Formats: sequence, structure tokens, C-alpha cells
Amino acid sequence: MGPLRLPPLPTTGELLRLYKLRALKQLSQNFLLDPRLCSKLVRAAGRLRGAQVCEVGPGPGNLTRAILHQGAARVTVVEKDVRFLPTLEALRDVSGGCLEVCIGDVLAFNMEKIFASQDSPASTWEDPPPRAHIIGNLPFSVATPLTINWLEDISLRRNAWVEGRTRLTLTYQLEVAQRMAAPPGHSQRCRLSLMCQNWCHVRHCFTIPGRAFVPPPDVDVGVVQLTPRVVPHVPLPFPLVEKVARCLFSFRQKYCRRGLGTLFPQGVRDALLDKLLKVADVEPTLRPFQITMKEFSRLCHTYQAILDQQPHLAKYNYRDPDSDDTMDNLDSNILISSASA
Repeated sequence: MGPLRLPPLPTTGELLRLYKLRALKQLSQNFLLDPRLCSKLVRAAGRLRGAQVCEVGPGPGNLTRAILHQGAARVTVVEKDVRFLPTLEALRDVSGGCLEVCIGDVLAFNMEKIFASQDSPASTWEDPPPRAHIIGNLPFSVATPLTINWLEDISLRRNAWVEGRTRLTLTYQLEVAQRMAAPPGHSQRCRLSLMCQNWCHVRHCFTIPGRAFVPPPDVDVGVVQLTPRVVPHVPLPFPLVEKVARCLFSFRQKYCRRGLGTLFPQGVRDALLDKLLKVADVEPTLRPFQITMKEFSRLCHTYQAILDQQPHLAKYNYRDPDSDDTMDNLDSNILISSASA
């Protein structure tokens, strides 16, 4: 299938004026209207000819045009704002049946049917990534929570990942993009770095200046590609990995033992923290942003081993003032004994 040649259409800017559409601040909308930058963003996703694509948050359809021009076999757009139906339906009507428009909130949208195998056999997780892509200029307000949701879906191989390692090419505030890709020791390394890098290969493709958007945001924008890993660094349940990462970075500028201690109730904290750091072979005076993925993996596995001995510890949340009360049924003597074993 060759690139789709769309018939002459009004520009996206002209359509916005025609339908009196403007970006809504409460929805964090910023339109990328430059056709060259739209094309560059779409090309960063890789070869789209004959592929299945889901575009999230298409808005007036400026990226959608670039995706169609690249020859995607089937494009599904998921848009929450019904104001953009006329502009998206105009593209659908000239797409030759390639484009489907869905109105809905991407935070609750299941893409499993979009990427379900049609004529070709389903790929396995160990196969190269399928000819399937998620592309989007994400609203800043939902970008991080949406990414965390998708990482959990990747860990469970559901939603868009039920048929294989579907790749994502998305926009983020530049600082968020830098955090996602930040290596150990980098000033931007954080919980999001660990979560993204555990389940995906992360590539910060390029940066788009904020002035290229309408209206221009106060920050520049990073284009990031996420390719799910065949095997994550930490092949443990998502909630456990997320909890260890969250606690580790709860005191980012302190030694790592300060944040890791919040995994455990006060009465047994010191004993179990010493056990965790000793067995995981992690230096207690490292800062959280210095922790490598191998060290993080050892911390998670050691924490899992502690939970295997005392499952009730999994319910402990140091931010909940009543959480210590739920630990009354724990035998602290057993916990301290196991910590010194």
C-alpha cells in the first residue's frame, strides 16, 4: 500500500477558523499545526506503511493527516472533545475507509479490538514489535497518569499489548521527557524514570520548541518513543514495583535508606530496612537518583521475599495515618528474627 494522497483540503488552521475552534486551557490543548513538524513526529514512530495506528487526542486532525500520508492501513483516532468531530469526519470521508473516529476518554479506552489480529497470525511477545503504533500529541494534564496506566497494561500484556509489543510515540513536556529517559546519576532521574525504563526501551527522539504550538505553552516539548521490553528489568507485579519506586523517591535528596524505610511500619522499620539493604547489596548512602536498574531490581526482589514471609506488610502505607493500626496482627519478633537471619 502506497502513501495515501488526500484530495485538496482546507488547512487545519483554516478548519479551526471555519468551525470557530480554539484550544481549551482546561483540557491542556496545544495544537501542532506545522505540517513539517507533524510529519517529523510521525516519521519518528518508524515505518507506518500498511500498519495499524491508534492516534490519541487528535484534536483537529493535523497529525492524523501526516499518519494517513505515511500509508497506514488503518487509523483509529480517539478524541474526547466532540467539537473536533467535523474536522475529523472530513478526513474520514476522504480517507478511503482507512480512518475510524471514536469519541471517548483515552484514560478509559480499551484498544484491544483496534490491534486484534485480522488476516495475519497473532504475534508473540518475544517477536519483533508488530506493525502497530500508538501516536499522539498528549495534553500535558493527562500525559503522566496515562503513561503509568499504559505501563501497567504492558506489564499485564492487555489493552493495546494483548497481541504483542505495540510501540508508542508521544509528546510530553520537555522536562517529563527528560525524566523518562534519565540514566542513573542524572539530575532528572525519578520514579517515572524507573517505571518507564523497567518495562520499556525509552528514546527521547527530538525536541519541539513551544512556540511551534498554538497556543504556545510555556515549555518546550519532547517526543518520546517507548518500545516494550521482551523481559522487564524487574519481572514482578506492577503494584509492588511502583510502591518500591514511590517510596524510594519519597525523599529524593536524602540517602536512599530514608525513603526505603517508608516501606515498613515504624516498630520494625530499622530491622527490616537493614535486612533489605544488606540482602539487596545496596549502599545505604546512595541518593535515590543514583540507583541503577540492577540495584532497583535487587531491592524489589528482596522486598518481595520479605512480603512472602509477612504478607500483611503489603498493606502498609506510610502516608496513611491509620496504616500502623492495621499492622497490629504482625509478629514483630518474627519480623526482627527474619531480618537478622
